[in-house]
Amino acid sequence: MTLDKVVVGDAVKIARLNGAGAVKRRMMDMGLTKGTEVTVDRIAPLGDPIELTVRGYKLSIRKADAETIEVTSKNS
Repeated sequence: MTLDKVVVGDAVKIARLNGAGAVKRRMMDMGLTKGTEVTVDRIAPLGDPIELTVRGYKLSIRKADAETIEVTSKNS
């Protein structure tokens, strides 16, 4: 499953970043790395952007970027 499919309020773990080059590096610099727990807090009415809680801070990312992040359930 990818991060853009997660429902508001759910917590998941990042399994893999599928982006390439600068996009992948930017995601990693923001704290989105393998094994990190992420909670989806809000999704804008039109689906873009998505607000997350990552490592204790709020982060908003574009839906296109969220589509490149594979996640698993928090307990996996």
